[in-house]
Amino acid sequence: MANRLANATSPYLLQHADNPVDWREWGDEAFAEARRLNRPIFLSVGYAACHWCHVMAHESFEDEGVAELLNASYVPVKVDREERPDVDAVYMDATVAMTGQGGWPMTCLLTPEGEPFWCGTYLQRPQLLQLLTAIGGAWSDQEAQVRASGTAVVEALTKAQSGSAQSLPLSAELLDAAVATLTRSYDQEHPGFGSAPKFPPSMVLEFLLRHHARTGSSTAWRMAQETATAMARGGLYDQLAGGFARYAVDRAWVVPHFEKMLYDNAQLLRVYAHLWQAAVRDDEADTAALAERVVRETVAFLLESLRTPEGGFASSLDADTEGVEGSTYVWTPAQLEELLGQQDGRRAATLLTVTASGTFEHGTSTLQLLNDPDDPTWWATTRASLKARRDLRPQPALDDKVVTAWNGLTIAALADAGSLLDEPSWVAAAADAARLVLDLHFVDGRLRRSSRAGRVGAAEAVAEDYGDLIEGLVALHAATADAQWLNAAGTLLEDAVARFGDGQGIFHDTAADAEELVLRPRARGDNAEPCGQSALASALLAHGAAAGSAQHLELGTQALAPMGVIAQRDPRFAGWALAAGEAAQAGPLQIAISEGTGQRDLVDVARQSVGAMVVVGSPDQAPPLLDGRPDVDGQAAAYVCRGTVCDLPVTSPADLREALTRGRGSQLTD
Repeated sequence: MANRLANATSPYLLQHADNPVDWREWGDEAFAEARRLNRPIFLSVGYAACHWCHVMAHESFEDEGVAELLNASYVPVKVDREERPDVDAVYMDATVAMTGQGGWPMTCLLTPEGEPFWCGTYLQRPQLLQLLTAIGGAWSDQEAQVRASGTAVVEALTKAQSGSAQSLPLSAELLDAAVATLTRSYDQEHPGFGSAPKFPPSMVLEFLLRHHARTGSSTAWRMAQETATAMARGGLYDQLAGGFARYAVDRAWVVPHFEKMLYDNAQLLRVYAHLWQAAVRDDEADTAALAERVVRETVAFLLESLRTPEGGFASSLDADTEGVEGSTYVWTPAQLEELLGQQDGRRAATLLTVTASGTFEHGTSTLQLLNDPDDPTWWATTRASLKARRDLRPQPALDDKVVTAWNGLTIAALADAGSLLDEPSWVAAAADAARLVLDLHFVDGRLRRSSRAGRVGAAEAVAEDYGDLIEGLVALHAATADAQWLNAAGTLLEDAVARFGDGQGIFHDTAADAEELVLRPRARGDNAEPCGQSALASALLAHGAAAGSAQHLELGTQALAPMGVIAQRDPRFAGWALAAGEAAQAGPLQIAISEGTGQRDLVDVARQSVGAMVVVGSPDQAPPLLDGRPDVDGQAAAYVCRGTVCDLPVTSPADLREALTRGRGSQLTD
């Protein structure tokens, strides 16, 4: 049997390369083979860090009996959802429509034309064998009816998509209402939204911080600050190495699902940088200290654990280590005492909530830091010792593919955090990642989705790739004032608007000239990361603000409207659209600071404005926002604009502070 996955650029596909199942990659060859043999396609979709994907692989795809049945009656196709989010989106819609829920591993049976007629998620081996036998018989005896079922599913999905194209402007009133709706699902006891499992609401927190910055809403601030604090002190956060796990399986953020995803950590890094920014402005010293710690530790995690030799950022760390979930990360009191000695071990166990009964499995505990240590010096030494010992344990596998969208989110986060906390090396790391993506992923005038070890994949970029990368490039331009990043963003944006948009504000996930699927996917909400619609709307607004382009600002506002109905109905699934809506309501706010005496003092004030586009001139860089805006008699001047309306320049920090706070809180609703 040919090893058809051996040359894949996806680590997930490579995990399955030696299965007895005769896997093929998604593509024309697989469908041609299905048509030639007149067999259904067995589609299996997952990703490298997925725990239950590993379980199903061990139970079923490494089993000779399952493989024999699959190879004899089906054309098996394996897809990495992170490499092909477009394929994943189409069949996830079908799975949710058929079963009422989705998730990974996703299992779908398709006609040779790609129409789904059965969909599900994880299946135990006996269930899978029963399914394969039943469907094999149905295909032999009732092929016409099976095909008709697949056609009906596609028709229903197409109808549902066309019926969802409603628009509702993200007005100030809708943004206020979104905060009110969020309060009703807010967990007062264990801050966050919803119950178990509990996901970090990264984009919602960004929205709440921006809403607080614009309106002064104490409710928005409380929900953002309390949730960020609870996540940072709980087991969701890696107290030894920094960085966040994918989600908590419980309501109180104690037990994480241990996989660490780049997109989560990039978004949360930006959130905590902006939390620090707001806390400093409002003299919230404890919150500022916690936020800064999380920012610095999370950057360290990104640079030490996810940065690739080429300068990009890898996708994820696995949830499992040698087949056991979380084994790298958990501790017992005895382990702490063995390493630190009885006295310090017990002290560490108390501080980190490591108990005799355990908070996880088999008497082990995750690490929580519910209170600041009373002796920071002792804790720094202890933390270093614990991390050094943990580093000697077997480590989770790394999915080292470089995804365009997630690197765009990381570029934005590092650029923002590095600029705010005055860490040039973080901005330099963002620039390295930007160069890699632009040099390697931009092929024949088109952007690609991913690469691995310096080899670009074949899959074309989707809308979120363009939107998130553009957002990152604009943030990098703001941090450096280097026009090359803004120019690159403008080129990508022109391509995205032409190829993904319908001219009426709607963006599809795939380009008009991309591979044709049974349904052209269009995301209807933000989930773990910004959907393509929200990402491109935010990118248009960011680029419009940085370039001083009224046209892009108008297009960005128009592109937010298709997200309005979701934002009104369930703002938890429109977090990035709401954050972009706040930027639009604020102007977007632009602050350009010229060279001259007193520049640093103006910069310090400007960078306390959450959501503002701050660009600082230098002898070597003259960004567009400073075109025709000189110093004032040798004094650095700050030019404050909201959208296309600008104030007169100011030269004193007090005057700049007044200009930035003018109108703040005028729409206060609580």
